[in-house]
Amino acid sequence: MRWPDGFLWGTGASSTQCEGAAPASDWLEWERAGHAPPSGNGNGFAERYDDDFRTYAALGLRHHRLSIEWARIEPAEGEHDAAAMAHYRDVLESARTHGVTPWVCLHHFTLPHWFADTGGFLVERNRTKAWARHVDFMAETFGDLVGGWKPVNEVNYYARAAYRKGGWPPGHDDAQEAAVADEAIHLANAEAACRLRQTGAPVASIFGLPAIVALDDSEATVRLAQRVYDALWAPGIELFRDGMLRIHRRDLIERPDLAGAFDLIGFSYYSAMGVADGRIVNHPADAPVSPLGYAIWADGVGVVLDRLHAELPHTPLVVDEFGVGTDDDAERAAYIRRGLEVVHAAIERGVDVRGFFHWTGVDNYEWLHGYDVRFGLIDRDRQVRPSAAIVASEAKTPRR
Repeated sequence: MRWPDGFLWGTGASSTQCEGAAPASDWLEWERAGHAPPSGNGNGFAERYDDDFRTYAALGLRHHRLSIEWARIEPAEGEHDAAAMAHYRDVLESARTHGVTPWVCLHHFTLPHWFADTGGFLVERNRTKAWARHVDFMAETFGDLVGGWKPVNEVNYYARAAYRKGGWPPGHDDAQEAAVADEAIHLANAEAACRLRQTGAPVASIFGLPAIVALDDSEATVRLAQRVYDALWAPGIELFRDGMLRIHRRDLIERPDLAGAFDLIGFSYYSAMGVADGRIVNHPADAPVSPLGYAIWADGVGVVLDRLHAELPHTPLVVDEFGVGTDDDAERAAYIRRGLEVVHAAIERGVDVRGFFHWTGVDNYEWLHGYDVRFGLIDRDRQVRPSAAIVASEAKTPRR
């Protein structure tokens, strides 16, 4: 397969997953309360980043999305940790030295304890003051080394995970709180983009998007498929495209200043959501099921790309996370191979796809599953799996 000039080949990770929970984070307390397995030091990235970047570069994976952990940078409100800042600058400089462009995420599910204790994103002042101040600080401190920004990871997922029994702290189940948090995190993401674009680096918005596949044309199925779309797809798309934010249970917010706030729209793809007889089902029904409980179906990434392209026909897209948690590397290799075929076919039919980031480079901590679900092209002992060759061979092909 031939890929467009400048196509971004990369990997993705997060601080908590590859460095372990920060001492001043809400996630460490969550672990200690028994709600999640201990993360320890993650996969050792904090000590092994230089070798990891060298390996990524050798595989042709010359872009890497990482998070700089807010709770390490600002463990107490208004107090910045000089050692943590120096560490992360070393990480970014190492990436650059090895020819790997770092894309930095500012919020990948975890928060400083002090921010969470004051209500997190449920409190407007936290978003408009503390978060905005943090975004500016990150731009000033690291902007000279950052190749691109992805402010909030899976902006449409966090509120459900934290406030609708998704297993994330604070572990609430409150529909109204979830709506408030959903609204706030979408605004925080877009507002951060406006500030971060001033560094001159591109900014991407990242959604967690399942393929939505209606399996019959019954009224109940059509209605449920639309509800899923309205909850997971529509808010971020409409805010970017139209400057309007519609969150169920909340008043319409008009923010024309946030329309077009991003240079790229990206997404994580892991599964399809089938809708049949007004119910959510795994799709395809005969597909193998991952340890996380979803059907393994690489073709769904094409469904997502086509729908995004229809909604945002003039916007560059990036597959920001694509991978499968499995102990069967042959299964991983087949999944990657088919996914790349599907992405390439989308490009051939006119979808403007700018990049492909595999989740993840090195096996890491998988939140509520600890270290039992392996997504890496490389294991924690830094043995490169055969499946890595599938991505590497495409990343190294001549360009158009």
